[in-house]
Amino acid sequence: MAATPPLRKDLTRIVVTALVSLFLVPLCTYLFVAYALPRQDADILAAIERQVDQDRRLDEQGRLGNKLFFRNIPASRTCGNPSPELASYREAVCPQYSPLWQFHMVKKVSGAALLAGVLLLAAISALGFAAFANRRAQYLSFVLGWRLLTVASAAEVVVQGSLLVWLSFWVTAYFFHVYILKLILLFGIAAALGIFYAIVCIFKRAPRDTGVEGTVVGKSSAPALWAHVGAMAKAVGTAPPDHIVAGIDTNFFVTEAPLRVGQQTLKGRSLFISLPLLRLLDRGEADAVLAHELAHFGAGDTASNAALGPKLTQYDYYCAMMASAGLTLLAFCLLRLYRVIFEFALKRDSRAREFLADKVAAAQVSAQAIITALIKVGAYAKYRNQIEEGLFAQSEKHSESIGIARRIADGLAPYAASAQFLDAMGSVDMPHPFDSHPPLSERMLNVAHRVRLQDYPGIVSGTPDATWVADIEDADGIEERLWNAYENRFAAAHEQNLAYRYRPANEEERAIVLKYFPPLVFPLRGAKQVEISYEGLVLPKAPELLSWDSVANLKYEDGYGGDVLEIVHPEKGWFGSKTTKVKLPGIRKQRDNFKAALGHYWQRHQIMRKIAGGEAAEG
Repeated sequence: MAATPPLRKDLTRIVVTALVSLFLVPLCTYLFVAYALPRQDADILAAIERQVDQDRRLDEQGRLGNKLFFRNIPASRTCGNPSPELASYREAVCPQYSPLWQFHMVKKVSGAALLAGVLLLAAISALGFAAFANRRAQYLSFVLGWRLLTVASAAEVVVQGSLLVWLSFWVTAYFFHVYILKLILLFGIAAALGIFYAIVCIFKRAPRDTGVEGTVVGKSSAPALWAHVGAMAKAVGTAPPDHIVAGIDTNFFVTEAPLRVGQQTLKGRSLFISLPLLRLLDRGEADAVLAHELAHFGAGDTASNAALGPKLTQYDYYCAMMASAGLTLLAFCLLRLYRVIFEFALKRDSRAREFLADKVAAAQVSAQAIITALIKVGAYAKYRNQIEEGLFAQSEKHSESIGIARRIADGLAPYAASAQFLDAMGSVDMPHPFDSHPPLSERMLNVAHRVRLQDYPGIVSGTPDATWVADIEDADGIEERLWNAYENRFAAAHEQNLAYRYRPANEEERAIVLKYFPPLVFPLRGAKQVEISYEGLVLPKAPELLSWDSVANLKYEDGYGGDVLEIVHPEKGWFGSKTTKVKLPGIRKQRDNFKAALGHYWQRHQIMRKIAGGEAAEG
């Protein structure tokens, strides 16, 4: 999942939104029906009694008896009552699709939806509780939860969408004796689209390509390393990896999921090693890290991740789709609730896995080696992130080799001696692509080896006598190629970011903005056109440029007779904000591209203005 605030902090809000999304619509519907039915019964009873009074075949005794019968059995109670004695009564007051029949059916549906919601919450709670039991139960919990909630979320959209459409007619009809066609169409279209989208999303598959930048290290190019890893795997009690991948990411990890490296996909057991970190760790520390990672193979952690990982990815993909479209947001709230509960179980299990792997590393090498290795890895990660954030925040394009690796290598020791280093290391996190790791202080307690914070600088500044990098053929060349490719991507991303940030002050800045935001012309009917640029809009009936600074908001209306763009200006008019409405005849075939461009260029200006305002405030 994407990074979020701490789960416990958000849990109350997530639970409340899930409850509201699950119960609000059916509860409001049920209460409305319960409120309206007595009035319907009273109206029908009044009509029946008038007929009874007008029936000359009945004497006074007969009229009284008939009235008592209908008073004791309200019309709404005949709907769904199979009694033969009430057949004629039922057919008269509650024929299929009649108002009374609708109220009766909707009451049953909304009541059933409320009951189903309670049962669904109970099922989610039970499945969530089961996920804490053990790894097998965790897997089964998620598979069952995924299948249950996929069906339940689609059913929720169908049922609640239908109830909203029904309410859009009957609430106004009941209270105001009118119906609003636009309101009914609005809810009807929203419900139809939501139902269609919810069903379509079930069958959409998330991309399952897990890739990493690196180079596959063959046995012939690093025989000593392969032999050592094999011996360590045997000592740990597991089979050695099938592949070793060397890269420049700030982590070590193992996986049994398919792993794409360049143009090839590795299947089986893969071990990723970080060349920059191997240069920082002495052989003992690197051994401890390798033992830790290999322990994940032996404990079945990677096999579990390989089985569960794709399902988590698909579930999160489904959640993201359901969160992005109208009424399906109702279902998303419930889907997210289960995902958060399951995430607690995952984090608990992940912590246990890390503690166990640390103990294996301490037993195979030493507690000191694994802890000092973690300190070095954490320090490197913190400093690299600081360097890259500083480079990305620069307001000028990177025209030459950025030299990120050199900057880190030259600056890590001085950084470790700085005052900010100890503050940063007090909350250090261990980077890892697949798990969440416990705090370093808890990992020290786990292996019974504590290092004082004031000793961190000496550990990080030390130069190892020997490293495993020396046993990898062409390690320098591999690292140089990977850093060059990484820096090219970094520079490209930075340049694109500058295109969002610049209010061009010179031709060089203008060229960068125009590279990503060139003027776009959309022809309209009648030899007219509308132009979008980073500077603003040129509208069909106004040849002069309308600057983005003169735009406070944009509203777009699709229309059968022609689309309309409403521009809200910062100035105030006689009746609120000043607006300009622009008709766009003939835009329909280009509508999607026009909307996308309009939003894209408007977003650029908003970001640029916000950054410019922040820089002005700092100045």
